[in-house]
Amino acid sequence: MASSDKKRGLGRGLSALMADVNEPTGPTTSSDGGEKRVPIERIKPNPNQPRRQFDAAPLEDLIASIKEKGVLQPLIVRPSGDGFEIVAGERRWRAAQQAQLHELPVLVRDFTDTEVLEVAIIENIQRADLNPIEEAAGYKQLMDRFGHTQEKMAEALGKSRSHIANLLRLLHLPEAIQTFVTDGSLSAGHARALITADDPVALAKKVIAGGLSVRATEALVKKGTEASGNKVFTGSAKPKAEKDADTRALEDDLSAATGVKVSLAHRPDGESGTLTLQYETLDQLDDLCRRLSAT
Repeated sequence: MASSDKKRGLGRGLSALMADVNEPTGPTTSSDGGEKRVPIERIKPNPNQPRRQFDAAPLEDLIASIKEKGVLQPLIVRPSGDGFEIVAGERRWRAAQQAQLHELPVLVRDFTDTEVLEVAIIENIQRADLNPIEEAAGYKQLMDRFGHTQEKMAEALGKSRSHIANLLRLLHLPEAIQTFVTDGSLSAGHARALITADDPVALAKKVIAGGLSVRATEALVKKGTEASGNKVFTGSAKPKAEKDADTRALEDDLSAATGVKVSLAHRPDGESGTLTLQYETLDQLDDLCRRLSAT
């Protein structure tokens, strides 16, 4: 029963939490549940905030904006001791301190510890300055910690499921390539093209050195795969046809959606083929049955 509950999501669910994070700013009021103004010294950050780094340049822009216009969107907080703990809005709180504000607008909510972590992850995913690896890591946290499906996240966050699936694939790449994406040496498109490469790190370095486009990278990966295949097969045996990038991408999509390894074998002379679902444990089988039978 506990496992089933987890798969449905925790607390009030992702959509309800999103409504709180995205609640529009209303007129200042002190009524319960509405916006309040609270002395800044009574507000403290969330000690379990998953985001550890706050870039100086964007924060400077926010400080300048707050000095000119104030804090326009209230922080989401929850009661803590004789003050409040930040659920969403730590950047605004930090910038407001630098801007020497004495009080801030807040919306007080009774979030549980689990919901606080969930909202913090969601808020980080919504940042405009996230690189693809950071965004993918945020999605993976939501899936691993709270059992959210790609479809549920896509609906609540206003993203397409394919966007989420494509980013999650990047986390299967070697750490070196993830670093290239993080520092901007490679785009997410380049990285996705390298997923099927035999030696993605070496190929990534060639792509960076040559300033190759995504299409050129895909061609390089295909050429390397074909060359590798020619070395493996000797004699008169006919080499097994390599799956194209689209088929591999579809397999990854289906694997992410079902939670098990998926293999597609499409007959080249027609429109038919076979789809194989491979589970490693009975728990995986139970989870697969639950996903397939969900309405």
